[in-house]
Amino acid sequence: MKFVIDRAALLRSLNHVQSAVERRNTIPILSNVLMKAEKGSLTLSTTDMDLEINETVAATVPQTGATTAPAHTLYDIVRKLSDDSQVEVILNKDGTQMTVQAGRSDFKLSCLPVADFPEISIGELPVSFSIPASELRSLIDRTKFAMSTEETRYYLNGIYVHEAESSGIPVLRAVATDGHRLARFEMPLPDGASGMPGVIIPRKTVGELRKLIDEAADLIKVSLSENKIRFSFDHAVLTSKLIDGTFPDYQRVIPQGNDKVVEVDPKVFTGAIDRVSTISDGKSRALKITLRGKQMTLSASSPEAGSATEEMEVNGDTDLEIGFNAKYLLDITSQIEGEGCRLTMADSASPTIIQDNGDPSALYVLMPLRV
Repeated sequence: MKFVIDRAALLRSLNHVQSAVERRNTIPILSNVLMKAEKGSLTLSTTDMDLEINETVAATVPQTGATTAPAHTLYDIVRKLSDDSQVEVILNKDGTQMTVQAGRSDFKLSCLPVADFPEISIGELPVSFSIPASELRSLIDRTKFAMSTEETRYYLNGIYVHEAESSGIPVLRAVATDGHRLARFEMPLPDGASGMPGVIIPRKTVGELRKLIDEAADLIKVSLSENKIRFSFDHAVLTSKLIDGTFPDYQRVIPQGNDKVVEVDPKVFTGAIDRVSTISDGKSRALKITLRGKQMTLSASSPEAGSATEEMEVNGDTDLEIGFNAKYLLDITSQIEGEGCRLTMADSASPTIIQDNGDPSALYVLMPLRV
């Protein structure tokens, strides 16, 4: 095998695929990237047995062939080469060593047999539809921060994507929750998505998918079954197993009887939360919100740092004291891009609904703290 490739193109593709490789692996082959050089192109593949990323990039290939090489080491080598260099890769005759040359640099890497490289068994993916990159980006960004990181509740370690109805209109809905907050986002149901099973996309897959979206063309093809999902881009394909579990009935968490409504400027609100929470206790990040008519006071204190308060004007007429985790509140308010942010509350012990006045597609629920 022999190929020549532009350093920038190789670096970009390696950056996409190498992050799927775990830093510590008990199975040596899982630390490697599979490289297939065919006429005019190079295909790179990595897997951790749950997630697989394939990307194809243009290359000059005098001699076709395939091998596997240490993914992170190869990425680091290419990253440190000069920007405008051409990279030449040559596999020796017995396939045990690969030479990487660029300018005066020469590296030799040990290779493992292609036959040892595992592939995820896909099977049938009966549901298939396309989604604009911008909408898939919004779906992820508006919900991913609420995913749980607790391994004991593994079924919350991802985004639940399913078909639903909103005001009688079919929608594709994404939900994430960690028990303290909930994020829900919906968009019109794409053609072909009708009848799809509800699926939980794992946290790692969400992260890798989000990186690929930034360089994606307009449409991304999504294919799925009850236990696998595939996202097809221009030159890349991400395939992943889904979380095998039942997502809880999130509708029960969304309060229906909240009657105290306050509207704030999201940018002013976010800035005030950020400033005042500088003083908050490091563990609970507790922030108290006191509402008196049209005035909101944000306050925080800690035994070590002292205290902070900030006042701001709001639209509404409510008397209430309620506490929140400042980081959780910031995660939500930073997603609100419109001119108005609406908080719908009941009392200091009940969950609060937070929404963008001008964008009904997203809804957030935040549990209060005792302060």
